[in-house]
Amino acid sequence: MFNEKPLCTECKKEIKDGEIVHIKMRYPKRRGMTEIKAYLKNEAQFTCQTCFENQ
Repeated sequence: MFNEKPLCTECKKEIKDGEIVHIKMRYPKRRGMTEIKAYLKNEAQFTCQTCFENQ
C-alpha cells in the first residue's frame, strides 16, 4: 500500500524506514483509523529531523 516513500516537504529527501520525522496534519474526523500509512500519505506533510531542527 505504501510502495513509494514519502518525501520531506522542505528538502525533498526521501524518508527512510525508521527515520524520525515530524508530521503536520489535521486530527482525523473519523474514528477507527486502521490504514495509518495510507491516511498519512494522503493527509500529512512530512518534515525530516534535520529540516525541523533548522526551522
